Amino acid sequence: MMDLSDDAAGDKTYNTPTRSYVQDAKAMAATPADVKEYPNSYVFEIDMLGLKCGDIKFQVEDANVLLIRGERKGEEEKEKAKYVRMERRVGKFMRKFVLPKNANTDAISAVCQDGVLSVTVHKLPPLEPRKPKTIEVKVA
Repeated sequence: MMDLSDDAAGDKTYNTPTRSYVQDAKAMAATPADVKEYPNSYVFEIDMLGLKCGDIKFQVEDANVLLIRGERKGEEEKEKAKYVRMERRVGKFMRKFVLPKNANTDAISAVCQDGVLSVTVHKLPPLEPRKPKTIEVKVA
């Protein structure tokens, strides 16, 4: 149970999410992804239609969180036109994936082809089980 002081109880913004948190949540919700596991790797596929490779950034945070983000910019209008319908999303996008323990964060590659970004994270080789060690007892 959380103990609130009188000052915090009167503050209406106490548990209100920050603006950046809300923006990040919207960006993540609007960026669908497929994740596949192969015997030697994990592959993350995200639709990136209409984006240039330079508009997409990805990095590893906290040693095991894959972060993919960028921004889809709107078109500049040549003539004065108003939208009758606008369904294609513009603005920032972002996805975070917690990588498994066997992910090799030093062996990550990305390819953008036909509007689909494929990020491949190779797996670490499985650890060999340790053999039992026999210790000889000496008589004193």
